[in-house]
Amino acid sequence: MLVGRATRLARFIEGAEKRYDAQVRFGHSSDTDDSTGAMSDTAIPLEWPSDAEVDAARVSLLGRQMQVPPAYSAKHVAGTRSYALARAGHAVELPPVEVMVHALEVTSWTPPDLRLAATVGRGTYIRALARDLGVRLGIPAHCAELRRTSIGPFQVADAVGPDEVTASALLTPAQMLQHLPAEVVSADGVRELGFGRVLPQQSPSTGFGALLADDGRLVAVAEGRDGSWFPVVVLEPAA
Repeated sequence: MLVGRATRLARFIEGAEKRYDAQVRFGHSSDTDDSTGAMSDTAIPLEWPSDAEVDAARVSLLGRQMQVPPAYSAKHVAGTRSYALARAGHAVELPPVEVMVHALEVTSWTPPDLRLAATVGRGTYIRALARDLGVRLGIPAHCAELRRTSIGPFQVADAVGPDEVTASALLTPAQMLQHLPAEVVSADGVRELGFGRVLPQQSPSTGFGALLADDGRLVAVAEGRDGSWFPVVVLEPAA
């Protein structure tokens, strides 16, 4: 949860790698690819896949690949959310999009349930991975349980409950972006950033960077290119 001016930093966090614990249940598929939807296909095999067969299916889903998003997703179709069209009874066929699966680890396989630890990039649907595992193994499947355990450097083990949120529990903007390269700028640099002006880099680099004042507070997020910092989000605009 982001509050105040820090809400402007959301884009630099939501694009980070995400890790999930998931339970894939074989034998049934659903129109949403998870347990909230209507079951659309049922097939219980005489013999469940072996560990080797499950592992082969798992390996086939690693890396960069094309994935068809679930019909009940937030993807836009002609300006309307896909889930809105699906709920209205319209047939939705979404084009595949490129996603990245960094890791997919089997933590247990007790048919019909397969538990996975998945680390994926932005835009990857775990319930679509569950569906595709079923396709590869020839058994309908859906994601029965799902929990995000981390995003970027933020771990669910470090989270606090809604009733425990206090000012002292909040992280500073600089802590929120500790996964970005950081550079400390001078007092003059802080002033220039406040006006949205470009600063020269101390060490040339490309991509987003966190620009800090000498006391460690986050002043701006900028994009590095051609030896300069181009401000993208300025947290301390000039008065």
